[in-house]
Amino acid sequence: MPNWKDILGEINNTKNAHLGASNSASDLVRRNYLQKLQAHTGRNVIAYYSGWLSKPRAPQPDVNINDEDKNGFMMAVHQMEKNAGLDLLLHTPGGGMGATESIVFYLRQIFGRDIRAFVPQIAMSAGTMIACSCKEIWMGKHSSLGPIDPQMSGLPALAVKKEFQRAYREIKAEPKKLSVWEPILRKYSPTFITQCESAVKWGETFVEEQLKDAMLFGKQNKVKRAKQIVRRLSDYDENKAHARHIHYDAARKAGLVVKLLEDDKDLQDLVLTVHHCYMHALQNSTAFKIIENHLGAAVVKNLTPQILQQQPIGP
Repeated sequence: MPNWKDILGEINNTKNAHLGASNSASDLVRRNYLQKLQAHTGRNVIAYYSGWLSKPRAPQPDVNINDEDKNGFMMAVHQMEKNAGLDLLLHTPGGGMGATESIVFYLRQIFGRDIRAFVPQIAMSAGTMIACSCKEIWMGKHSSLGPIDPQMSGLPALAVKKEFQRAYREIKAEPKKLSVWEPILRKYSPTFITQCESAVKWGETFVEEQLKDAMLFGKQNKVKRAKQIVRRLSDYDENKAHARHIHYDAARKAGLVVKLLEDDKDLQDLVLTVHHCYMHALQNSTAFKIIENHLGAAVVKNLTPQILQQQPIGP
């Protein structure tokens, strides 16, 4: 696998060879490796990359999974061989439940159950939900999934629910504790607890149904296994925090169908090289989100001093 120095050298060489070209050297090198990955697998490839790690000041709704991303996926799917399956490279902190559900529904309508998720580094929260909607997940020993407990107004919905239940128990057992709990409970607006409960149920039901219909389809005890996986991924007591990283061994233990990139060296080299190309692009440009396919078509969202721009880029 080319290291960072090799990739930078190739980008510099490409830059010198394409002076005056409309596409940057970084774009050309990245797309070249995407094509190599597709040639190796014989499957369609879509890379979904967020730059939240390198651009922490980018607006959170935009770096996260959102409804606008559907346009990027629609563009990426156009002109693909729909019966060739899909390999989906994910690098995301997560995002909106509604957008996630809609994107998964769309991709499943196009490719059915023949979708593989690749997590070269991190696919947290709703990114984990997308991965759970695929028939298998490819991870490296360094890769991470994350808990699927929803966040409401920046607060973990499960933690809010547990805190409210604890308050109820303690006040019921010892009414004098109401004075202790009152300022804490006052911070929750009316219906907020109900919204948290609904969000938790929505996420858990969605992942359970996707697991049964894709990853566990045709397997014995799929209902039991799906519930076990959902419990592990949403267990706030075990995970401790929404930012908890779930590595490949824990994901396998939970019951997910996880394959190790290290077991296929050629595939590992290609996937990680593509990953490093995206990380270079996100770290050395104004781009903070890229949705791109192996055909060279991409939607790139850029951060400018004044506005966020969406730039469709053709092959």
